[in-house]
Amino acid sequence: MPSAFDLVDLVPAPRAVDGPKRCGVVVDEHTTVWAAPGTEGTERWLRATLGAAFGVPLRPGPRDARDSVRLCLDDTLEPEAYKLSVLTTWGIEIRGGSPAGVFWGAQTLRQLLGRHAFRRAPVRPGISYGVPHQIIEDAPRFRWRGLMLDVARHFMPKDGVLRYLDLMAAHKLNVFHFHLTDDQGWRIEIERYPRLTEVGSWRARTKFGHRASPLWDEKPHGGFYTQDDIREIVAYAAERHITVVPEIDLPGHSQAAIAAYPELGNTDVVTGSAEGGAALPVWDTWGISPHVLAPTDHTLRFYEGVFEELLELFPSEFVHVGGDECLKDQWRRSPAAQARIRELGLADEDQLQSWFIRHFDTWLSARGRRLIGWDEILEGGLADGAAVSSWRGYAGGIAAARAGHDVVMCPEQQVYLDHRQDGGVDEPVPIGFVRTLEDVYRFEPVPEELTPGEAGHVLGTQANLWTEVMEDSARVDYQAFPRLAAFAEVAWSALPAPRERDFADFERRMEVHYERLDALGVGYRPPGGPRPWQRRPGVLGRPIDGPPPNR
Repeated sequence: MPSAFDLVDLVPAPRAVDGPKRCGVVVDEHTTVWAAPGTEGTERWLRATLGAAFGVPLRPGPRDARDSVRLCLDDTLEPEAYKLSVLTTWGIEIRGGSPAGVFWGAQTLRQLLGRHAFRRAPVRPGISYGVPHQIIEDAPRFRWRGLMLDVARHFMPKDGVLRYLDLMAAHKLNVFHFHLTDDQGWRIEIERYPRLTEVGSWRARTKFGHRASPLWDEKPHGGFYTQDDIREIVAYAAERHITVVPEIDLPGHSQAAIAAYPELGNTDVVTGSAEGGAALPVWDTWGISPHVLAPTDHTLRFYEGVFEELLELFPSEFVHVGGDECLKDQWRRSPAAQARIRELGLADEDQLQSWFIRHFDTWLSARGRRLIGWDEILEGGLADGAAVSSWRGYAGGIAAARAGHDVVMCPEQQVYLDHRQDGGVDEPVPIGFVRTLEDVYRFEPVPEELTPGEAGHVLGTQANLWTEVMEDSARVDYQAFPRLAAFAEVAWSALPAPRERDFADFERRMEVHYERLDALGVGYRPPGGPRPWQRRPGVLGRPIDGPPPNR
């Protein structure tokens, strides 16, 4: 049976604990599960995960069976809150304020059962696993606890996406921001526009390392998700109480779409093709492409068609439209774009971008959805009702919250997990500022400048994984972990102010959590530095020296 110290090794840390005591409850072949109406999803998950890990059936049983697991709803609790009671003479009960709360309680139970609960088949057949007598009461700090995964720069096959949903669930993260389109690839099937995937999902080669690197991977790269793949991903996420928020980038970061349908581009500047007459390709390098969408009615109707199919696949409240890093040089040079600015009575190209965003804000609102975009959507005027992903520091989020708009805090300098984890020479393809495990643990999503009322507009926080220099799932694992575990605690737990946080205690708990990650097969960065096969010697990055700005 686990020792009395196992409790304090939970990640993220719970709000309140009574115990543990030395006695407890054993989970073995005799353990049954009773599930109240509304908790059947967690019952299935327990049977599929703990049942498989321990080789026990976890059969349905009566509510009052001794040493059983009972799942209940309790409307006196907050929606995602739970109370996990392990009582020696009685059994295990998980009460949740909603089905999601019950599920998060089950995630805590899995951690209490030890590292082997994270395996897919038993490694100690016939051995019982126990949980010490204790009561845990817990609830999240934020309703939006997100992870953004960029599958446009480097495609992640469906099984890898499902695996990341499991990793998110294990850390009580509940929003999966799915970055599906960019200059380097279009990753979702749109049936009425088949060339988006026939052409837009593949590029001829790929820059290896930072865009200044002389190295190339000279084989085609690509892939996309069919609509049935998307339905499977969304359903898999929903079973784990994770909302999938899709992102279709516009009006910038759109070269893959323009390569597929040249009329979407500014054809009076670039005649349906790249300069020099060659066909515009899906972009094969990194950075910001100058090719942006033309401000035409045709473009609006085209993307309305894209979003119509998107809304059928994703039931999420929010739809992300990007809106970031839209270079406006083509609009400045385009007679058609300049005529559109005059026709609409706009002041400049910034307001033209705002017109794009406002159009889709209105379009989505009419269909019961909400638009969210990167903080550039503030330029030229904030779209009515739109929410903001604040990535360029805190300033955009502060401005949006003060204007009464909801905000997700994901400042690049703090929680872009593609930034390097250490300043050492062995760090693979070092990008950006050094953001250590401790740096992420001391990140505070709510700016101190906000009043309590303004702070109420902070929906939560999100860590972002941009995959320009992450060519496969092993590289994604390395950049994400262990920092995603620290981020999850920031998003879930009621932590003190950043300087007062007990990072030494978090490090101690991580010693046990690394064993869980090992059991899950996560290729995290070890505390002592990268393993030999995690390094990328000779591949050029773009490190930035010094501490990152706080704002």
